[in-house]
Amino acid sequence: MKIVTFALVLFVSALIVPAFAEEAIDGTKPLICATIQAFSCAPGEECERGLPESVGAPQFLRIDFAKKEIIGPQRTTQIRLMEKSDEQITLQGFELGMGWVFALDRITGKATITFAGRDEGFVIFGACTAQ
Repeated sequence: MKIVTFALVLFVSALIVPAFAEEAIDGTKPLICATIQAFSCAPGEECERGLPESVGAPQFLRIDFAKKEIIGPQRTTQIRLMEKSDEQITLQGFELGMGWVFALDRITGKATITFAGRDEGFVIFGACTAQ
């Protein structure tokens, strides 16, 4: 009986989670995001951990999927590529001489943002929610 109950719960969860994921972040509604933690790295050195503002990242930013833009307090950057899967939305672009990737968990809203340049890299962690 426990196995049948477990299988039923697992099956129902598999049906419900994608439905909530579509409602949570579907890549159409604007989002507001908060940056939480940042890492700055250079070749041959230890990565430095700090607050996002220590690497020049804004505390808050908005994502406008319709306009294909990420909007911060000082600048707006174009989203050049967007890919969606059931679990994640991945955005890509180029800003200030660096390529960037914004990976967004569609269910939790957690985000990882990376910037890569020829001699440095940055990783920023944050979270987003519908605006």
